[in-house]
Amino acid sequence: MASPPLLLLALLSAFFFFSPTVHSSQRRQPPLLTTTYYTKSCPRFEQIVQDVTTNKQISSPTTAAAALRLFFHDCFVSGCDASVLISSTHFSKAERDADINLSLPGDGFDVVVRAKTDLELTCPGVVSCADILAVATRNLVVMMGGPYYTVKLGRKDALISRASDVEGNLPRPTMPMDQMIRIFNSKGFSVQEMVALTGAHTIGFSHCKEFSSILYNYSRTLQSDPAYYPEFAKSLRSACADYTKNPTLSVFNDIMTPNKFDNMYYNNIRKGLGLLSSDHTLSSDQRTRGFVELYSTNQDAFFQAFVRAMEKLSVYGIKTGKNGDIRRRCDSFNNN
Repeated sequence: MASPPLLLLALLSAFFFFSPTVHSSQRRQPPLLTTTYYTKSCPRFEQIVQDVTTNKQISSPTTAAAALRLFFHDCFVSGCDASVLISSTHFSKAERDADINLSLPGDGFDVVVRAKTDLELTCPGVVSCADILAVATRNLVVMMGGPYYTVKLGRKDALISRASDVEGNLPRPTMPMDQMIRIFNSKGFSVQEMVALTGAHTIGFSHCKEFSSILYNYSRTLQSDPAYYPEFAKSLRSACADYTKNPTLSVFNDIMTPNKFDNMYYNNIRKGLGLLSSDHTLSSDQRTRGFVELYSTNQDAFFQAFVRAMEKLSVYGIKTGKNGDIRRRCDSFNNN
């Protein structure tokens, strides 16, 4: 008969041999987000955010486009974690002060701050800024006539925000299509999803300086990019004439229905009525042209693709558990 120590060793060996293996990836699997996350902890969450977004959009009609752009710039850098909302300090330059983010409209930040203020009065320390931005963006898209999509909740706010993390993670309108596709692919998004998300340009505006290089002195023989419809280019040159003196000069991305979330953006870029170099490339590159043509003739197809892409984007790189925090203020970390 085996001695007690040997018997114990044999039993322990058998336990570990027959026990199912728990991989590290399984142990680290974050809890899934849910649509009912705040049902008990902050039951008025949805209503408060809805009231704030409605009032803000009515008073400042550019809010929807501002929030949509802010949400995209937040998610694509380090995940949907409200890191873009953090203000820089003397010791750290935050994401919002990276070059590409300096033109983010203030209305996007303001609508989140307003909602956070109201929520802190009702259920302090419960709702993350990341969840507020995600839901506010969805609400504003719907207000503009866009499709409703599901936003699952339970994100935590980021613990870091560095301007140095931004470059190379966000597409620029002057980038060649290869580079734009590479950025989206690196985040797990297909070419079709890229085209669908770009349809967000159906609302909002672009500053003249963003497309001045293809509008003025394009070449020795051409004043503007020939992809522009000639009369459109002429009117743009007039509208943007003082852009060097006034960098705030801007033009609606969708000149036909700028205050409606629809598929007109795709119609415009097929006719040479797109503002940006990336608009022209989107309608001419063989990898993207088919999707542009589909969405320009079938708004339902665009809306369906946009819904799928936004639901996917909204959970990209989320922080949960100890990987994030619930900020008291959306523009600063709790330890500041």
